[in-house]
Amino acid sequence: MDKSAYEPYGEKMKKTLSALSGELATVRAGRANAAVLDQIRVDYYGQPTPIQQIGSVSVPDPRTLVITPWDASSLKAVEKAIQTSELGINPTNDGKVIRLAFPQLTEDRRRELTKQVAKYAEESKVAVRNIRRDAIEAFKAQKKKSEITEDDLKDCEKDVQKITDDYIKEIEKLQEKKDKELLEI
Repeated sequence: MDKSAYEPYGEKMKKTLSALSGELATVRAGRANAAVLDQIRVDYYGQPTPIQQIGSVSVPDPRTLVITPWDASSLKAVEKAIQTSELGINPTNDGKVIRLAFPQLTEDRRRELTKQVAKYAEESKVAVRNIRRDAIEAFKAQKKKSEITEDDLKDCEKDVQKITDDYIKEIEKLQEKKDKELLEI
């Protein structure tokens, strides 16, 4: 069987892996990181808008993020969006900028975050397995139409399983790396 038949499924699995990387970047690990704001949307003139499009985000020191909105009237909306998010940090508003002070992580918070990381990883594994299922169903449909033989179908199933296993291992590596990062701080 031609390897190009697996490419669309490999690409979907790669996208799942990059989505997981993005989600893991939003899990705060005790250090200030602008990526934690990626999932937060601000109600800006009736539109849910990412914080990065409303103002600049800077990291003046390892435990602080400073958000400077370009439009001062949006300060309250940014503050409210951060308070209602799952970030778990209370913003301070001085009238010009919003400061987010990242406290040291407690042991309980670390455990919560590792559970959150495990949840994201498991969702990604499920997504990869669903892609595998779709691929195998597509190859079975080809077999039913007599486009491929029984042996080709078995080879396809093995190849798709190997690709799936490789991506599951990558997901586990990302999870392990993030867990280590959370526990080392």
